[in-house]
Amino acid sequence: MAVRYEFIKECKQSGARLGRLHTPHGVIETPIFMPVGTQATVKTISPEELKEMEAQIILSNTYHLFLRPGHELVKEAGGLHKFMNWDRPILTDSGGFQVFSLSNLRKITEEGVNFRSHLNGEKLFIGPETAMEIQNALGADIIMAFDECPPYPADKSYVKASTDRTYRWLKRCMEAHTRSDEQALFGIVQGGMHEDLRQEAAKQLVDLDLPGYAIGGLSVGESKEMMYEVLSYTTPHLPQNKARYLMGVGSPDALIQGAIQGIDLFDCVLPTRIARNGTTMTSQGRLVVRNAKYARDFTPLDPNCDCYTCRNYSRAYIRHLIKADETFGLRLTSYHNLYFLLDLMDKVRDAIRNDRLLDFRDEFMIQYYGSLHPDTSF
Repeated sequence: MAVRYEFIKECKQSGARLGRLHTPHGVIETPIFMPVGTQATVKTISPEELKEMEAQIILSNTYHLFLRPGHELVKEAGGLHKFMNWDRPILTDSGGFQVFSLSNLRKITEEGVNFRSHLNGEKLFIGPETAMEIQNALGADIIMAFDECPPYPADKSYVKASTDRTYRWLKRCMEAHTRSDEQALFGIVQGGMHEDLRQEAAKQLVDLDLPGYAIGGLSVGESKEMMYEVLSYTTPHLPQNKARYLMGVGSPDALIQGAIQGIDLFDCVLPTRIARNGTTMTSQGRLVVRNAKYARDFTPLDPNCDCYTCRNYSRAYIRHLIKADETFGLRLTSYHNLYFLLDLMDKVRDAIRNDRLLDFRDEFMIQYYGSLHPDTSF
C-alpha cells in the first residue's frame, strides 16, 4: 500500500492511540492536526512557515482546485507537491462536502452530482470517476472517495439512501483509481446520527480492506455531545492497524476528545478563519486581539507561547494591523493559531506516551475554557 499505519502504543489511562503514518512523502506522527490549504495554499502562510511550526501534512480541496486552476494544469506542473512547493505529505478531500453544501445549485443522481460553479454559474459535474481523475492528477499521498454528506438534521430514510449511495460510489472510486501504488484511497463512513447506519457503513468499508478510513458527516450542526456519541459507536468498528480520520474538526476540546476516542487525523479551517477576525487561541483561552482593551497592551498574544508571532510582536501592534486592514496582522494571528493547534497535538502525543491523556485533558480544559464542559467550540 502507498500509505501504511504503524500502531505504537495505547494510552493506558484513555485508550488513545499513538502511531505513525508512512507515506510517499514522509512519516507522520499521529494523532495530528492537518492545516487546510484549500486552494493549494494555507491562507497567508508559506510552506516554509508551515515547516517552522512543524506541520507534518496539509489538506487541499479537490472541488476548489477542479474549478481553478484545474487539475490538468496542476498535473502539467508536476503535481500538487511541486506546484505549491510542499515536499511533505498532502491529503485531498473528495470535493463531496463542498458540492453538497451548494444546496440549491446542485442535483444528485446515481451517476454523481450536477452543479453550478459558485464562481461563475458554469454547469459542472463530479462523480466517483471524475473525483478520482482529479485527485490522481493532483497527486496527493492520501485521497478521499467521493461521498455524499447528508444534511443535519435529516430523515433516517434519506440518510440510509444517501449512505448506501456513498458505498456504491466508493466501489466505483476503487475501480477508477489508477495510482494505488502512489496514492492511498480512504473510504468515508457516513450514516448521520444513527448508530445502526454508522456501524453498517463501517463494516462495509472495513470489508473492502482500504488503507484508511474517514468518519464524515460530523461537525455539521450537531452538538459536541452528539458528535462524541457517534464516535463512541463508530470508531471501535474500524481496524486497529489502519488510520482513522475525523473530517472537519479542529477546536481544541474536540481534538483532545477525538484522540481519546481513537482518531489519528484531524483537519479544519478554524484556526485561520477565526484568525482573520482577530480571534486567537492561547494557553489562557480565547483572546480577541482586535478588542479595544488591547490597544496599549504591549505583551505577546500568549506569554507561554514560543511561536514567531509571540516572540516578536505585541497585542497592541497586531491589533493596530488588523484595525488598519493590514494583511500582516492576519498572517501573525494565523501563524499563531496554527502553531497553537500543532503544539497542542504534540502535547497530546506526549500525554499518550506517558499514559496521562485524561489528566492532560482536564488540566487543559480548566486552563483554556475555565470548565471541564465548555459551552463554546474554541
